[in-house]
Amino acid sequence: MSDNDRRERWALILGSSSGFGAATAIALARDGYGIIGVHLDMRSGLAAAEEVRQTIEASGVPVVFHNVNAADEAKRHGVVEAIGRLFDERRAAGADPYLAVFLHSLAFGVTLSYITTDPARREVSQRQLEMTADVMAHSMVYWVRDLFHAGLFAKGSRIFAMTSEGAVKVVPTYGPVSAAKAALESHCRQLALELVPFGITVNAIRAGVADTRASRAIPGHEELFQYARERNPAGRLTTPEDVAEAIVALASPRLHWMTGNTIGVDGGELMGSKQAEG
Repeated sequence: MSDNDRRERWALILGSSSGFGAATAIALARDGYGIIGVHLDMRSGLAAAEEVRQTIEASGVPVVFHNVNAADEAKRHGVVEAIGRLFDERRAAGADPYLAVFLHSLAFGVTLSYITTDPARREVSQRQLEMTADVMAHSMVYWVRDLFHAGLFAKGSRIFAMTSEGAVKVVPTYGPVSAAKAALESHCRQLALELVPFGITVNAIRAGVADTRASRAIPGHEELFQYARERNPAGRLTTPEDVAEAIVALASPRLHWMTGNTIGVDGGELMGSKQAEG
């Protein structure tokens, strides 16, 4: 791969209407990628999703959003088929499209304790535990496999998945998500191994604590935010834009030898030591 590659670059973003997914879609659009977004928003969230789509469109690139459940097998197949038709149309027009970037940024799961003696609090059920892992981890495998077999990836494609330090640290009630993130990182390593022969890289992005719609759903998120600010050397939370800029850089063809990693984008937060003042 080289910087003289003339193929038409597209990015597929799962979770494109908010948080890391939205910021990354916007950043990649500004870098010239066509954007295909997958999001799940009911009536109350449609306005925000449309605002993101319009911001991407203003960058002058083509954009297609699908408001479907990314964890549903039939919906996934429908989106993959739609991308195939879109790329066929682009080829008929003389272009050479491919999925240059795929981002898995799904943040739908439960935050409940495994065990509690408080009758006012619920313990996570088997169904909830399995659902969280399926949406936030296993769906990554299914999407990548379907996209690969559909011929939508090509040499130089970059695959990313959003993880967090919850994969290696414990937070009250965060157990189901922690387990899912740990599984997600493992899936990334396995996919990286299996896709190396095809020139496709796979890396997990470990973002620092950020103020997003998903993180605000975590019980006690204000305390989590404050703790992150106190131990981050920069004294602030990570922003979705911080992560988006990193993904744009990591998508460079010059980074073809980076794969199978969990890459921290957190301003040093995981180190957990704020600089002394004065």
